[in-house]
Amino acid sequence: MDDIAILGGLFAVACIAATILPAQSEAALVALLVANLHSPMLLVVVARLGNVLGAVVNWVLGRGVERFHDRRWFPVGPAVLDCATGWYRRWGRWSLLLSWAPIGGDALTVAAGILREPLWSFIVLVAIAKAGRYLVLAAATLGLIGS
Repeated sequence: MDDIAILGGLFAVACIAATILPAQSEAALVALLVANLHSPMLLVVVARLGNVLGAVVNWVLGRGVERFHDRRWFPVGPAVLDCATGWYRRWGRWSLLLSWAPIGGDALTVAAGILREPLWSFIVLVAIAKAGRYLVLAAATLGLIGS
């Protein structure tokens, strides 16, 4: 498999994992780290970029939630969305630092769109959160922590 296909696949899985379709970007990243085909930092950066793009898709969906929130395909159920919106109203943009979380993280990115968080601050905070998750995962996989 060539480098573009490997990195493009990781980017795509990470992007999809942050949107409406189920995907496990963590599993893809771990597999590529174990295979040792690319530098760990390159893999973390590619996964983070894909995951941030997926979060931006959620933000865009949040901007138009009034039209779509009752649709079956909408990525976040009403109860989870209400909870995330509550968190967001309470903690503001800083709640986006939890956007890495497997439960509720995607809902926070939708809530940020609903509550009209500016795109620039959204991207900065989500990028920090996603980088943290992938860096910890890479460090654990490579035995840099927890050994």
